Amino acid sequence: KVLDASTLSFGTRVRWFGICFVAGILCSFLGTALLWLPKGIKLFAVFYTLGNIAALASTCFLMGPLKQLKAMFDPKRLIATIVMLLCLILTLCAVFWWNKKGLAMLFCILQFLAMTW
Repeated sequence: KVLDASTLSFGTRVRWFGICFVAGILCSFLGTALLWLPKGIKLFAVFYTLGNIAALASTCFLMGPLKQLKAMFDPKRLIATIVMLLCLILTLCAVFWWNKKGLAMLFCILQFLAMTW
């Protein structure tokens, strides 16, 4: 039961949810602020992606990792999950390997849309 959130107390799960959720919001805002710097697109892409990963981790503490994975890969959410995970990776590829700012922004937008879907 190492991966089961029920081994953590409710207070601990809520505390870590809050920490991850706030970290996710801060990373996203920081990335947006850094976007306006020269070469800020790379920092934006990294912080925005980290923000989305932190947001996923936050709900993982509330639900538990196995329950969250089951929910994410449920047939009605499967396409959104695949799009989101793929866009997390493609965002970083676009800025670090392909040097395509517009593509990175598109993948960030798709990350957001897939996460809200």
